[in-house]
This record gives sequence, structure tokens and C-alpha cells, in this order.
Amino acid sequence: MRAVIQRVSEASVTVDGQVVGAIGQGLLVLLGVGHGDSEQTAEKLWSKLARLRIFEDEAGKTNLSLADVGGQLLVVSQFTLYASCKKGNRPSFTDAGTPDEANRLYEWFVNRARADVPVVQTGRFGAYMDVALVNDGPFTIVLDTDQL
Repeated sequence: MRAVIQRVSEASVTVDGQVVGAIGQGLLVLLGVGHGDSEQTAEKLWSKLARLRIFEDEAGKTNLSLADVGGQLLVVSQFTLYASCKKGNRPSFTDAGTPDEANRLYEWFVNRARADVPVVQTGRFGAYMDVALVNDGPFTIVLDTDQL
């Protein structure tokens, strides 16, 4: 699995002109599922993400996790994180998981996050989405479970 994690002061997802998910302070997670990913992969990613100390403490040091600051979470499925641009100029997405499996693991990840985070919002899997955010910092981290 791959995730682009952005620390935000606010973020939202709109589908067909309607806001389907919105948060205040917290993390926007763009989540990609690849071939061979499983619940164990999703747990590994969530375990790392939930404990990331990327929020500032009173001294301005990044020592606090999402739970420490009572932050919210917005999770948006994004298969394009598995784009390969090795050949030509048109990205290939053959490394992305199949839609059914990706949706199943996306939902698993969201439900796992809800066990730890009081406010978890989502986009809509497979939909064309407009994502708006105010990146706090800016602070953006890329996690790939192959490298954790």
C-alpha cells in the first residue's frame, strides 16, 4: 500500500457538487492499494500512520501524533499512486490492485482507523472527486509499505 499523508488545517472531498467528506485539523490520506496487499499490509500502514509524530508541540517541535492533538482523518482512495512512467509518457496503472480488492482493503483501512480516531471521513471509492485542502506547514509524507 502507498499513502500520501498531508497535515491539514482543513480538507474536504466533493463529488458531483456535494461535499461527501470534510475535516478540520488532522490528516488527509491519499491511499493506494497495490497487487498483493492484504489486511496485514493495511494494518502495517495504519500502525505507522497513527503513530507518526508530525504535529507540533508547545515548543514547535514535531512530537505529537494525530491522537495527541485530537486530530481528524480524511481518507481518499487514489489508485494513481501506483502509476508507472517507465515507458513512454502515458502512465501505466497495472501495479494498482483490482477495483474490487482495492475497495475492500480501502474500506478495511477506514474501519481500522475508525477504531482509533473519533472523526474519520472518506471520499467515494471510484468516483471523480474534487479534493480541497489547506496543507499545514506544508507537511507531506509518502509511506510505502514495501519500505516500512
